[in-house]
Amino acid sequence: MEIKHKSAALSFVILIGVVSLFSDMTHEGARSIYGAYLALAGASAAAIGFVSGLGEFIGYSFRLLTGYIADRTHRYWTVSIVGYGINMFAVPLIALVPQNGWKYACALIVLERVGKAIRHPAKNTMVSFASSQVGHGKAFALQEFMDQIGAFCGPLMLFVIVALRKGYSDLFSTYQLCFAALIIPAVLTMFFLLRAKHRFPHPENLEVSNEVNSRTKFSRSFIIYIIAINLFAFGFIDFPLITMHMSKHALFGASYLPLLYAGAMLVDAFAALLFGWMYDRFGLRVLIAPTILSAFFAPLIFLMNSQSALLFGIALWGIGMGAQESVMKSAVASLVSKQNRSTGFGVFETSFGIFWFLGSWLMGLLYDQSIGLMVAVSVGAQLLSIPLLTMIRPVRK
Repeated sequence: MEIKHKSAALSFVILIGVVSLFSDMTHEGARSIYGAYLALAGASAAAIGFVSGLGEFIGYSFRLLTGYIADRTHRYWTVSIVGYGINMFAVPLIALVPQNGWKYACALIVLERVGKAIRHPAKNTMVSFASSQVGHGKAFALQEFMDQIGAFCGPLMLFVIVALRKGYSDLFSTYQLCFAALIIPAVLTMFFLLRAKHRFPHPENLEVSNEVNSRTKFSRSFIIYIIAINLFAFGFIDFPLITMHMSKHALFGASYLPLLYAGAMLVDAFAALLFGWMYDRFGLRVLIAPTILSAFFAPLIFLMNSQSALLFGIALWGIGMGAQESVMKSAVASLVSKQNRSTGFGVFETSFGIFWFLGSWLMGLLYDQSIGLMVAVSVGAQLLSIPLLTMIRPVRK
């Protein structure tokens, strides 16, 4: 019976992973060209930084409400389906935005983040039920790995489209075609999501442990962890600003921007697998090494002005994303009790989004004033999170 239950839990994690693969293929594919596209449509660096941060802020802050709703109603599938529906189809609609209509594009970018906010706590909670059998670190690492395979394939698909249209002078229409093509993985996302609901209508039954978790969602370790990751979020420069910088300084041709983002997502995927596995063995302190590494992506990308340094910086950016994304969710699943887990995800991600927004907005403003100061703030904020990570007590099994 135990083996059968573990097999069902793993099957659920994999199936939701397929959903994540196609959803990330959609919105991360779009994200790989947001910066260059918005600049072409007339947006400034400050506007791009503001919109990127605002989207993350709204997308994360709304999770406090949707997590609470999921916990109280236990309608995890309903909340997830509504969120995925908005999340997936806001992206292809950007293809309909006219030239110089960057404000409309920004509204759809924010709407896409809102959709993600609606479905994220409920989906993560369902995965956490299964992770009690698979292992919190391994389950969320597998999720992140499949996420990032999709995040690799999406930009790669757009790279092919841009490369095939290289002879066309109208780059804006090429980007419109890219957004339109993303309707294919968007539809596949919804298909596999509904398939998962049909096979596992009650995912909460996958968590069979009757152990009462005495730790509250506001335990000391949880609060310290939130502060540490918020510092990371504040200093971590979002990729649209990176693509805008590359485009502005002609470090790579426009057709290579999606490919570079795809490479970052591939690094992210394998980093997630590695650090997720290490989390189950060593706990949250595994974040220290990748945080130190990723802190120095900013000077390599924004100060060196060379292709080799930029590629190395993007690799470090991917390591930081992979480690944070896999371990971040695993920690919430470990530190918060089952009955409050969606709320725990919502509280954590809301605070994360606030600092992501403030950091992104500030980085955009600083880019226009002093790139050196922007880099210093980015590196400093991320390094400040390390002492806090050492204060967190290991998660007790």
